[in-house]
Amino acid sequence: MDKARPIIIKKKAGHGGHHGGAWKVAYADFVTAMMALFIVLWLLNTSKQIQEAVGGYFKDPSGTSKLVGTDMRGSGDNFTVSKDNMAALKEELQKRIRKMNDFEKLKNQIEITVTDEGLRIELLETEKGTFFDSGSPRPNDNGKELLSLLAQELGKLPNRLTIEGHTDSKPYSGKSEYGNWELSADRANAARRLMQRESVRLDQVSQVRGYADQLLRKKDDPEDASNRRISVIVQYLDKTSPPAPVGAPGENKQAGEKTPANE
Repeated sequence: MDKARPIIIKKKAGHGGHHGGAWKVAYADFVTAMMALFIVLWLLNTSKQIQEAVGGYFKDPSGTSKLVGTDMRGSGDNFTVSKDNMAALKEELQKRIRKMNDFEKLKNQIEITVTDEGLRIELLETEKGTFFDSGSPRPNDNGKELLSLLAQELGKLPNRLTIEGHTDSKPYSGKSEYGNWELSADRANAARRLMQRESVRLDQVSQVRGYADQLLRKKDDPEDASNRRISVIVQYLDKTSPPAPVGAPGENKQAGEKTPANE
């Protein structure tokens, strides 16, 4: 009689095949959830402008809608102010200016207009002085606050800036060798220095002009106080020349200005 062949029983592995890759899926879900949590926590500690920028991206990932939710600092190389979107910059600046201290007292002394040269922002004086005390080339507290605010917004742009100083036609009553020409130029330079200490880059300001009373705002009333003003112009980008590179703002280490008596 032949010997009985041994019976071999093969046992299948428990449940290893069923659960072999399930932990990877669970781990990936966990990592995704943690990333989402960290992003939410980060957003809660960021500025309103960044929150709007992130929200604007999810609403319009292609970036083709109006500049709602656009953070200009984050898109320095691809955001430029042209004739097509200059009105959007004007609207954004007006929103920020409305949050200033004493805005109700200052609102009639701030004018923002779109011109052929670019966006013109004018700080108009009153008889007693609004942004510069009478006869002084140094901005007062109102002037410092507004110029700092403008610097923080305009420093995000690749567009270059022009800063102008203007006076009325009243003869300057200070030192004989110091007149309206010097005062208008010194005020424009003081505005430039302050803005560059904030967020405007050293190479962003292309021109500083002192006009004295040669470009009166009210030609029919050359001694009107509103002829005394500082103008900041955001220039349209010239297609023939590259924009100013967007980088960290520089510090200005120039000496202080002279302080004449009265205008």
